[in-house]
Amino acid sequence: MRSKQIRGRHLVVTLAICVVLLLTLSVVALADAGEAAESQPALYGTFWALVPPILAIVLALITKEAYSALFIGVVAGALLATKGAPVPALNHVVSDGLIAAIEGNAGIFLFLVLLGIIVGLVNLSGGSAAFGRWAERNIKTRVGAQLATFALGVLIFIDDYFNCLTVGSVMLPVTDSHKISRAKLSYLIDATAAPICMIAPVSSWAAAVSGVASDMDTGISGIQLFIRAIPYNFYSLMTFVFIIGLVVMKFDYGPMRVHEMSARLNGDLGGLEGSQVEQGNARGRVIDLIFPVLVLIVSCILGMLYVGGFFGTDWWGDTGFAGDFIGAFGNTDATVALPWGSIIALIIIVIYMLCRRTVSFKQAMDCVPKGFIAMVPAMTILTLAVSLKNITNNLLGSAVFVKGVMYGAAPGLENLLPAVIFVVAVLLAFASGTSWGTFGILIPIVLGVFPADSELPIIGISACLAGAVCGDHCSPISDTTIMASAGAQVEHIKHVSTQLPYAMTVAAVSFVTYIAAGYIQNAWISLAIGTVLTIVALLVLRAGAREKDAQEA
Repeated sequence: MRSKQIRGRHLVVTLAICVVLLLTLSVVALADAGEAAESQPALYGTFWALVPPILAIVLALITKEAYSALFIGVVAGALLATKGAPVPALNHVVSDGLIAAIEGNAGIFLFLVLLGIIVGLVNLSGGSAAFGRWAERNIKTRVGAQLATFALGVLIFIDDYFNCLTVGSVMLPVTDSHKISRAKLSYLIDATAAPICMIAPVSSWAAAVSGVASDMDTGISGIQLFIRAIPYNFYSLMTFVFIIGLVVMKFDYGPMRVHEMSARLNGDLGGLEGSQVEQGNARGRVIDLIFPVLVLIVSCILGMLYVGGFFGTDWWGDTGFAGDFIGAFGNTDATVALPWGSIIALIIIVIYMLCRRTVSFKQAMDCVPKGFIAMVPAMTILTLAVSLKNITNNLLGSAVFVKGVMYGAAPGLENLLPAVIFVVAVLLAFASGTSWGTFGILIPIVLGVFPADSELPIIGISACLAGAVCGDHCSPISDTTIMASAGAQVEHIKHVSTQLPYAMTVAAVSFVTYIAAGYIQNAWISLAIGTVLTIVALLVLRAGAREKDAQEA
């Protein structure tokens, strides 16, 4: 009874905060309405453009619930854009927010549903359980299970969505058997999704960066610029150093420490209710897991190449990339290619399992609605997050505000500017929940503020990409963060709150390393400095964790 009363009071306080904040925003917007009669809101391109996502993030962290927080952020943005007029604001929420988000992400939604069906089939066939039994015999320690998760995440570098859900479904039985919390699993998934995609030349992320950079007059191709920026992408590279060090040193800190202790001592993994892996068919073998994953990887790669025009004509009927592997990846569209590949993979997997007699045809068809239902929470959050991004960017001009801040900071800070760019990219990606949108905004600005005859443009591009990944990694409204929660089958806000201290530690190391890189302008020396700083930070944190353990003993 007492817990219900506490929850009730908490809800009342939260609603009161929301009402006050929304009224405040509306008053500001109405005040501005008297000063400007243009169709464009008076707050366009100002700091107020970042207020709705900041509001959503704060509410999500306070309430530990993402749906209402995101929706309130969407409504707040619409009210600001319409100067407090409720009917036009509702129109923006529905048309420019929710409907536009669903239309723009229809391909990703289809991919998620297909992947959910495949995961359900693999579990039902007994493949996941068989892999878990194999792992219990061959992966003897918690360290080994975490390093295996990390290694698999690094190997699946094609796309972050694909990475999150595939690594989660494969490694879930392994980490569960070694009493690794779902919060820790979700961190390992998230930390090897966007970071590895951002330093892999053959990935959907490389294609996106190349597409943005190719429009700039740099004298080199977009993919060449991307490859040259890889050694300076300190956040991605130091994240890998951090994970290996953290796992090998066998300690945790912050909220993650609580969840890991609960998993080890009490067996409480902290997963979603009913999220245990199904045992499935007792005849299942490890090959029933490996074969579907390999088929999915190969099909998705072929899908990306086909849509990009590798086989002569791309999805839109244009030519020019026949036999050009890198060019085809730069020209592809992951929202088309991933569903394309996953449909083919699903057909092959169903035929394979029917031939193996691990599932019947009716059981396979029963996995279709189950796969859809399993992905509904992720799709809902993704819809709301993209709605918030659309309203913030398109109606309130967050990109215009950030561009002004960047140009204003440039004079006299040439060598320090990579570190400044990193911080700006972190904040923008954190507030907007999109790394692609962040580097799409910042890359043209970065290439315009540095002298072309130095190493600084490459360092600046790397800082932009690293900051975009970092902010995306931390943000509760990021689609990759949402996918990592879904892959680990853990409560979304729990994943965000436990991984935030880890991401911020690596971000602090990266910031210092970018300061050094701006003056040294040598990738390998800078990398050595960043590696040493990461290890020192881990040693200091481990000493603090051990001291805390001694005090509690």
